[in-house]
Amino acid sequence: MRNRMVLTIAAVAALLAGCGDGGSGPDTSAAKTSAPSDAPGTRPSDAQLKQGAPSKDAALTVTDIRIGHHPGFDRVVYELGGVGAPGWRVQYADRAIQDGSGKQIDVAGRSILEVQILGSAYPFDSNVTPYAGPDPAVNPAAPGITGVYRTLVFEGTTQSFIGVNADKPAFSVTALTQPTRLVIDIDHP
Repeated sequence: MRNRMVLTIAAVAALLAGCGDGGSGPDTSAAKTSAPSDAPGTRPSDAQLKQGAPSKDAALTVTDIRIGHHPGFDRVVYELGGVGAPGWRVQYADRAIQDGSGKQIDVAGRSILEVQILGSAYPFDSNVTPYAGPDPAVNPAAPGITGVYRTLVFEGTTQSFIGVNADKPAFSVTALTQPTRLVIDIDHP
C-alpha cells in the first residue's frame, strides 16, 4: 500500500511539472490542441539572421506545426520526429522561393520569414509520419502571423515560410527537447 501511494504521488508530481508554461499563456494551437508545454519565451529583441548547427546524428522530420499568441509575441512551433537535435537558419526574405525548384510561393503578410531546419530527413529515412495539416497552417488567435507555408525537405534541409503582418519585427529561435521542437517567437505590439 505504501509503495502504491509513493508511486501515485510521484506520478502526480511529474504530471504537474510537465504542465507548467512559465506564465507565458496557453499555446492556442491550430494544428494540435493537446500540445506539450512549450517553454516560456521572452520578447524578441532583434530581426537579424539566427543560426544554429544540427547535431551530427540529426535526421528529423516535421510532424506538427502549432501557432500561438502570447503577450508581446506570437509563436510558431515546429514539432520534429526522428533522432538528433535540429539546426536552423532563420531570416527575412524579400520573396518566398522554394529550394530545388526555384518556384515562387505566394505568402500573405507584409514580411516573409524564411525558416530552414537543418539536419532534416525525408520521412522514409527518418521513419516518421510527416506533417499533413493545412498549408498554410493558420491560427486567427495569433494576429501577427498570416500563416506558416510549406514544410518541404531538400538536401537535408526543411524549408518553410512564415507570413508576418508587420515590417520585419524582431524574432527569436529556440530548440527544445522532449519532444524535439524548433520554436520561433515573433514580436508584436
